[in-house]
Amino acid sequence: MEQHHAARGRRISPRTWIIAGFLAGLGVLIAMNVWRSPTITSANPANARAVALGREVYVARCASCHGANLAGAPNWQTPLADGTMPAPPHDPSGHTWHHNDESLFTTVKYGGQATSPPGYVNKMPAFGAQLRDEEIYAVLAYIKSTWPAEVQAAQQQGHE
Repeated sequence: MEQHHAARGRRISPRTWIIAGFLAGLGVLIAMNVWRSPTITSANPANARAVALGREVYVARCASCHGANLAGAPNWQTPLADGTMPAPPHDPSGHTWHHNDESLFTTVKYGGQATSPPGYVNKMPAFGAQLRDEEIYAVLAYIKSTWPAEVQAAQQQGHE
């Protein structure tokens, strides 16, 4: 099963073929992983691709509770009968911009309880099983893109 290398008159051993095959396969796997890696890794409102994807995901997953125009549930500052709070707005009238990107990401991925103080019951569901990290960052980028420049700056400055 040895191959004869005509240019040098040497034979290529099966071990060399195995190593070459392994390295080629490893190269393909690395290339596939790089290709599949998310391209949106932050909540950057200047990233047009992130904002466009975020708008789509927001409409599909978030608008039913937080409103199509990010205005939140009606009377969002008044507790519901069970003592929990309605979904807040994500526009400048709400408090989303008071939180850093990491906290917002954690809230979306793991649910509101993950970032709530002890004793507070938060009904915000976790979306980690339904959304890729890239989609969560995109939603946050979309929300932030709707804020005026001074609100974006305040959110960034408050959490540097």
